[in-house]
Amino acid sequence: MNNKICILSSVHPAFDTRIFYKQTKTLVKAGYDVTLIAQHDKDETVDGVKIIALYKPKNRLQRMLGLTPKVLSLSLKQNAEVYHFHDPELIPVGTILKTLGKKVIYDVHEDYNKQILSKSYLPKITRNSIALITKAIENTASKFFDGIITATDNIQKNFSSHNKAISVRNFPILSPSFSVKKFSDNDIFNLIYVGILFEIKGITQIIKALELVDSNKPLKLTMCGEFIQPEYMEKVRSLKGFEKVEHLGWVDSHAIPDLLRKADAGIVCFLPEPNYIKSMPIKLFEYMEASLPIIASNFPLWKKIVEGNKCGVCVDPLKPKNIAEAIEYLMEQPVLRKKMGKNGRQAVLEKYNWEKEAIKLLAVYENLIVEKTKRINE
Repeated sequence: MNNKICILSSVHPAFDTRIFYKQTKTLVKAGYDVTLIAQHDKDETVDGVKIIALYKPKNRLQRMLGLTPKVLSLSLKQNAEVYHFHDPELIPVGTILKTLGKKVIYDVHEDYNKQILSKSYLPKITRNSIALITKAIENTASKFFDGIITATDNIQKNFSSHNKAISVRNFPILSPSFSVKKFSDNDIFNLIYVGILFEIKGITQIIKALELVDSNKPLKLTMCGEFIQPEYMEKVRSLKGFEKVEHLGWVDSHAIPDLLRKADAGIVCFLPEPNYIKSMPIKLFEYMEASLPIIASNFPLWKKIVEGNKCGVCVDPLKPKNIAEAIEYLMEQPVLRKKMGKNGRQAVLEKYNWEKEAIKLLAVYENLIVEKTKRINE
C-alpha cells in the first residue's frame, strides 16, 4: 500500500504551526511517508518530514504566477497517494492532480470570500465582485476533491454540499510546561498580546484603552509581533497609551510560553470584520492553556468560548472605554483572575486541544487509503 503523502503550500513557510508542527508531525507519527513542498531556504528532512524548498517570492503576483506552476511540477515528481494543499491559489494544481487520478484534500484556513472584503490593497468597489468570484471557484472546484478540511466549524458550513467536509480546528498542542506555576509580579499588571499588529486586529483601540486606565494603577502591555505597515506603526507609537507598551517585535515561538507565564491576562480584541466574527484565533486558546484570564471581543462565538467557560471578559472592541473597564476589573480581582485562568486551562485540556483534532485528521486519511485499497481489490 502506498502511504506517501505530499503536503503543498505556496503561501505558508515550511514551519507553519498548523501545517508542520500539527499536521505533518501527526501524520509522520502515524506511520505515513510525508513530503512537504513549501517556502524554505533549502531541501532537508526535519522530524521525519521531507521538505522540498520553494523560493520566497518578492510579491503576491510573483508568488501566484511563479510558485503555482513550480508546485505543480514538483508535485508530479512525488507520485504520492494523497496530495493535501493549503492555499486557494493552488486550486488549479489540486484540480490537475485529481484529473490524473490522485487523491486530493483541500485545507481551508480562512473564509476567503469574507476575508477579501477586508483587504485594504483591493479597491472597495471591486471587493464584493472578487469575493463572489472566489466563492464560486472554491465551491465548484471543491466538489471534485476527495476531502475538505476546514480550520473552523463555521468555514465547514461553506462546504455543506461536500459530504466529506470536516473541520480540524487549529487548537494548541498541549504543553506540560504551562502546568508550572506562573511568575507573579505584584508591582505591575502585565497584559499580553501575541500576534501580527495591524489595524483590524484592534491594536489602536487597545492602546487607547491603556491611556484610560487609572494612572495610579501600574500597567504594562507586552506586545509580541511585527507591524505589517510602517505607517501604521508610526500612528500607534504616537498614541499616549503607547507609553505603557513594551513592544518586543517578532518573538520566536519557543519563547512565547515563558512570556505568557509572566503575564497576568491576555487580550485579543479584533474588530468586527466579516472574516473575524466567526473566527477562532489560536492566541485565544494559547492564553487559556497558559491559565491566563482573557479580554476578548464580544462576538457571539467568542462569548460562547470565553464567558461560556468562565475564563474571561468580553468587550465591544470598537470602544476603548469598554476595554479599559475590563482591564481595571481584572486588575482589581486577583482571586477571580486565578479562577478564570484555571477554568480556561481546564477547557483546553478537555476540548480545545490539537490532540483531539488530530484524531479527526487521521480519520480523513485512513478513510481515503482504505477506500483506495478496496477499489483496487474489487
